[in-house]
Amino acid sequence: MNDFPESIKLNWGLYVDKFIKWLNTNYGEVFDAITAFILWFMVNIESFLQWVPWWLIIAIIFVLGWRAKNLVSAFVFSTLLFVVGTFGLWDHMMSTLAIVLTSVVISLLIGIPVGIIMTYSARLDAAIRPVLDAMQTMPSFVYLIPALILFGLGKVPAVFATTIYAIPPVIRLTSLGIRSVPEEMVEAAQSFGSSRWQLLTKVQLPQALPTIMAGINQTTMMALAMVVISSMIGAKGLGMEVLIAINRIDIARGFEAGLSIVFLAIIIDRISQGVANKYEISK
Repeated sequence: MNDFPESIKLNWGLYVDKFIKWLNTNYGEVFDAITAFILWFMVNIESFLQWVPWWLIIAIIFVLGWRAKNLVSAFVFSTLLFVVGTFGLWDHMMSTLAIVLTSVVISLLIGIPVGIIMTYSARLDAAIRPVLDAMQTMPSFVYLIPALILFGLGKVPAVFATTIYAIPPVIRLTSLGIRSVPEEMVEAAQSFGSSRWQLLTKVQLPQALPTIMAGINQTTMMALAMVVISSMIGAKGLGMEVLIAINRIDIARGFEAGLSIVFLAIIIDRISQGVANKYEISK
C-alpha cells in the first residue's frame, strides 16, 4: 500500500528524446555552424595564449594587478601565476583560461543586450526573471545534459554549458544598473532633447557601468567554477586534471591542480574587482 502505483507513469523522457531527435534532424546544420564558430573562436584564443611567452603573461598580470589594485597585489598575483608554472600546469591553465574567456565573451554579447531590453520591456522582464531564477537555482551538473545532447562531447559543449551557467548575473546587473540611474538625471537628458539611443549610450550605460562591471566579475567567476565541472564532458585543462586525480586517487596531482584553480580564481576576481572599483570611484 505504501508503494506508488506502477500503473501511473509519465514517460516525459520519451517526448524529450523525440524532440531532440527532431531538432537534430531539422536543424542539424544550425548546430554544426554554432559548433564550428565556437570552436574556431576558442582555438584562436587558446593558440594565442599558448603562443605568448610565459614571462610576458606574468608581466601583463603584474601591470594589470598594479593598475587595478596596488604594487603589493601585483607582486602577489605574478608570484601565484609563477607557482602554477612550477607545477607544470601552465598549458592546462591556458586551456582553462581559453574556455573561460570564450564563455565570458559569449555571455557578455548576449547578456548585456538582453539586460538592456529587459529594462525597457516590462513584459519581457516578467518573462525572463523566472527563467533566470531557475537557471541560478538549478544544480550545475544539470547544465551538462542539454550541452551533451545537442553538441556531444568536447570543448564546445563545455563552453555552451558554462555560458548558460554564467550568463544570469550579467543580465540581472545590467538591468539593475540602468534602472538605478536617478530619474532626475534621465529627465534632465530628455529635457535637452536627447534621443532614446543618446539617453542610453551617453547617460544610462555610463552611470550603470560600475554595476555592469560587478556583473561581469560574477559571470567570470561562475564561468571559472563551471569549467571544472565541464571537464566531465570533455573540457580539458585544470578541471580535467582534477577529475583524473579524483578517479586515480592521486592526491598530489589533485592538490596542485586544485590549488592552481584557486590561484587563477583569486587573480581574476581581484583584478576584475579592482577595475570595477576604479569605475565606481571615477563615477
